[in-house]
Amino acid sequence: MLTIHAAPLVLPVGAAAVVDGAVAVDGDRIAALGPYEEVAAAHPAARVRRWPGLLTPGLRQDRARELLTRCYHPDPREAHELGELPLWGEEFERLAATMDTTRRAGSVRRGLQRMLRHGTTHLAGPFGADDPALRTAVARSGLVVRIAPSPVPVREGVLDLDPFAAGGDLARTAHGPLTVGGRADLAVFDVPDEAALYGGGPRPCVATVLAGRLVHRAR
Repeated sequence: MLTIHAAPLVLPVGAAAVVDGAVAVDGDRIAALGPYEEVAAAHPAARVRRWPGLLTPGLRQDRARELLTRCYHPDPREAHELGELPLWGEEFERLAATMDTTRRAGSVRRGLQRMLRHGTTHLAGPFGADDPALRTAVARSGLVVRIAPSPVPVREGVLDLDPFAAGGDLARTAHGPLTVGGRADLAVFDVPDEAALYGGGPRPCVATVLAGRLVHRAR
């Protein structure tokens, strides 16, 4: 079924922003993009999802391998003991010393799910043959692996599931532009404008669309 995702502002990247814009999705592809009134008129039978804030391309997580192999993502049942944020550094090493395969696999799955909650649709790869379990989990998640032209360096500092935490703007952090005929990988943030995506303020992701499927919805 064709679905129209509408928002007060659509930021396609590489093209002008669209006020009161919309993206029509047919299967896993973008069928139309433009002002809501025009898109809705062209597709009168489409289901409409209205979102607050900004609609953008899905984001790329450049530190995916670190987040999945050098962090532990606690199970909600462990929150009272370990909290809810990824554990890394000494805390991760302490857990990793006694972590079995099942517990590690659960952490990877939760890490991938939590990336979706931050608008991530693409991961910087590769995820090589040295870790087939990790590669399988990534493949099953549906997230797209984008092979970096050169290996993504392991960086110091706090690991963060939010792709914007690396300091890039939308053009750098998005997986690519939204284009008619392109794959429908979208993110929606409940913020008033693009500037609010940057800096230390909250930037809640209210929806993530992966290949046309709504895989995260916060409201």
